[in-house]
Amino acid sequence: MVGSASVQLADQADSVSKKAISKHQTQMGIIWRQLRRNRAAMIGATILLIEILLAVAAPVIVPFDPYQQNPRAALQAPSVEHWFGTDDTGRDLFSRVIYGARISLRVGLISVMIGGCIGITLGILAGYRGGFVDNLIMRTMDLLLAFPGILLALAIIAVLGPGLFNVMIAVGVASIPVYTRVARGSTLALKDREFVLSARSIGAGDARIAMRHILPNVLPPLIVLATLGIAGAILTAAGLSFIGLGAVPPTPEWGAILTLGRKYIYQAWWYTTFPGLAIMITVLGINMLGDALQDALDPRLRR
Repeated sequence: MVGSASVQLADQADSVSKKAISKHQTQMGIIWRQLRRNRAAMIGATILLIEILLAVAAPVIVPFDPYQQNPRAALQAPSVEHWFGTDDTGRDLFSRVIYGARISLRVGLISVMIGGCIGITLGILAGYRGGFVDNLIMRTMDLLLAFPGILLALAIIAVLGPGLFNVMIAVGVASIPVYTRVARGSTLALKDREFVLSARSIGAGDARIAMRHILPNVLPPLIVLATLGIAGAILTAAGLSFIGLGAVPPTPEWGAILTLGRKYIYQAWWYTTFPGLAIMITVLGINMLGDALQDALDPRLRR
């Protein structure tokens, strides 16, 4: 009898699992169709894809070494030889802007990974465990949220010192409270659902429940948050580099190029125009894709 009951429970579990997978595939199909119909999503995705391809192929497509100085060609206007002109030391701006895409995208991705991994872990832990653990984590997040994100990043940079790696850490740590609050709210709504109670009733451990049942269901809003967070991280990193706390010259980072070019803004308009456009287009494309993802992942916003 016990063996027969176990077989029945296993069959029921397999049936529920297959239905869940089928439902998930159906939802993914709906989301994909929603994104395909959204012109802003396609434009944003295209911009981001082009940025990634340019960043990956930078060593092949750039005509000059982004670090090579040529004082005789200093501050040359855009031409056939130098598409974006040259800077005050004669370096090719097109090559530096393309290489800057590699740095900015890497900063955005790593910063979001730092903030997202830590924040999601803390949020699920706080929402699932509750009690003292919840109070301790959330009061710490409230303390961090008392400071504006850029101010908190500045404080961290002041402790760690300027540099691109420290900028990634600072921007990532500053974003932890946002991910924690979103993950905690979603976990609180899920931890008393039937599938979580069923997993607990058959002896599943807390770690297994969190990883197999709660995490996949809290990811949709966090994916949107992470997508938009990449754009915010790129802007913050460029701002920190602009005031001299980010990338150290001669690193071809967009914010660092802007701060070098502001002294020549009247005599060499191209020096600040092209890196500024690169920041604007990248952030615009990511935000368009993020907004479309939010519409597609939220059933209440689907048309």
